[in-house]
Amino acid sequence: MTVLIVEDERTLARELSLFLHQQNFTCAVARTAREARAELADNVFDFVLLDLGLPDGDGLQVLAEAKENELTAAVIILTARGAVEDRIRGLELGADDYLAKPFSLPELLARMHAITRRRFGLHKPLTACRAFELDLQARRLLFEGQEVALSVKEFDILSYLVLNRNRVLTRLQLTEHIWGNLPDLGFDSNYIDAHIKNLRKKLGKYADVDWLETVRGVGYRVVL
Repeated sequence: MTVLIVEDERTLARELSLFLHQQNFTCAVARTAREARAELADNVFDFVLLDLGLPDGDGLQVLAEAKENELTAAVIILTARGAVEDRIRGLELGADDYLAKPFSLPELLARMHAITRRRFGLHKPLTACRAFELDLQARRLLFEGQEVALSVKEFDILSYLVLNRNRVLTRLQLTEHIWGNLPDLGFDSNYIDAHIKNLRKKLGKYADVDWLETVRGVGYRVVL
């Protein structure tokens, strides 16, 4: 999943980026309100981690403008401000959660997982995927209790399709989700086709995978 870290404190921004990268998130960093607005205008993110005290503006104003422009990303406010009014206003503007600094990185990750489960209506640790089970938090695909060996990118693509089950995702949407804004740099989205082919081959050793559909000329869909 892709994350925009809006944080002017360089050390914290670096720690967040490194930690989330280790958890297989793709991260972009904005250190000012202006940079944040530009990133949100040009790219699609799954999460925005938003500091309120930016050097050139208020993070709440950035949030308000983004919501007016139909921001779809989940927003977690990260701030040293302790005022209850700021928390309430952030949540009223559409933020999904709130963490006061200093905070624990594992707690942040747990809250991101919780938001993902709520957003996609997942109420159990394991998500049924026909004959398979998907464990999003442990990043494992299981067949009859046995783990199916997948690469990092294969798991990311499959889990994103499962989260958006019954919905067609274009190759560009999948590419942006996995590799961020690399398509702007001329990234070859045919890699998505190659990963899907490998997924079908690996999963096909265990059970039928006709639920992983190709929508000709558009992209892919998981039908569950």
